[in-house]
Amino acid sequence: MKVTVVGAGAVGASCAEYIAIKNFASEVVLVDIKEGYAEGKAMDLMQTASLNGFDTKITGSTGDYSKTAGSDIAVITSGIPRKPGMTREELIGINAGIVKTVSSNLIQHSPNVILIVVSNPMDTMTYLVHKTTSLPKNRIIGMGGALDSARFKYRLAEAMEAPISDIDGMVIGGHSDKGMVPLTSHATRNSIRVSEFLSAERLEQVAADTKVGGATLTGLLGTSAWYAPGAAVSALVQAIACDQKKMFPCSTLLEGEYGLNDICIGVPVILGKNGIEQIVDIPLSDAEKAKMQESAEGVSKTNGLLEV
Repeated sequence: MKVTVVGAGAVGASCAEYIAIKNFASEVVLVDIKEGYAEGKAMDLMQTASLNGFDTKITGSTGDYSKTAGSDIAVITSGIPRKPGMTREELIGINAGIVKTVSSNLIQHSPNVILIVVSNPMDTMTYLVHKTTSLPKNRIIGMGGALDSARFKYRLAEAMEAPISDIDGMVIGGHSDKGMVPLTSHATRNSIRVSEFLSAERLEQVAADTKVGGATLTGLLGTSAWYAPGAAVSALVQAIACDQKKMFPCSTLLEGEYGLNDICIGVPVILGKNGIEQIVDIPLSDAEKAKMQESAEGVSKTNGLLEV
């Protein structure tokens, strides 16, 4: 199993590290445009192999996509990260050109690749890959919902003073501060609805804190977060590589599901060896349906800024 990660910055390096530590991939290739950067990150990570007990081979390349040939899965993290005060949508102009070039280069050398898009604005970048490549829809996946759901579960556990292993919850909708739809009505602690533990007002605060999870970290760190995004990507890659049939909310092209068409947005999917193997239709309350529709309108507005 060969995995390529494009972009050797903090998010890309974290992706490579978590994938390697889980020891399910034979090779991880890091690619970056900065001379020597990917090679250096790869060497640094390989020097942890004996300490962390993994045998995955990690190599780096400065812009040479021939090194990625035969990749089963490729992750696109490249692009400029957010700075404090920036929205994900403000990144569209620069990142769209980067994502188009990167996806084309990856497919040229690995025509059977499954692509996972991380670059922001993530839903629109995922849609761009659909519009500018010939890959089938099941092999183009946007990462956002897996990360947003992890942040939701963190906030729920915090509010209930409970271990996160007790918590299950999901965020659908767009991967943006205004577009996320945390499904508080479906969230549970050991199969018991969280509404049995938290007031409606506290749940509203949890949802609000979840939606600005990325912006909160950007304000604290001065740039985008990387540990949780890297872990989220590695979980998706492992689900595909190991054919786990796990359910994650991911950005995928909808063709009538959830009443939406011609849009990539976060909904629950089953991930296996073929990428997205099923879109899962779950019941939503009227309020959640309205929020999902509002989210889709925001994503569509951002998509309208694309030049394809």
